[in-house]
Amino acid sequence: MKKILIGFVIALCLFLVFTPYGVKILNIWGFSMQKAEDISSYKVLKEVENTCRVMISSYKSDKLVYDQFKDSTDSEKTSWAEQAKMRANKTAISYNEYILKNNFVWKDAVPADIYLELKIIE
Repeated sequence: MKKILIGFVIALCLFLVFTPYGVKILNIWGFSMQKAEDISSYKVLKEVENTCRVMISSYKSDKLVYDQFKDSTDSEKTSWAEQAKMRANKTAISYNEYILKNNFVWKDAVPADIYLELKIIE
């Protein structure tokens, strides 16, 4: 009986490590465990929220600079506005991708100060 059990354990280990289907099973299990950990982890939640808040702040700051100087007749101030617009749009693109990758942490209860999307400045 003991030899059968040891043989079964060895066969199972070989199956999980050396066959494509076994590796697939391990990967699916590992992914679901990581996702469950991320969803329930306060540390991950705070990290995602803080990153979002920093990106929102940066976006708003650059958007204010753009709005302030976009209609200026001074070429230097117009240049400031264009640079701020580029930074704001780059931040918006990064933010929107970040939200898509990390929105699972809120479980449909997104904090009021976190936006689901930042608009691209045209």
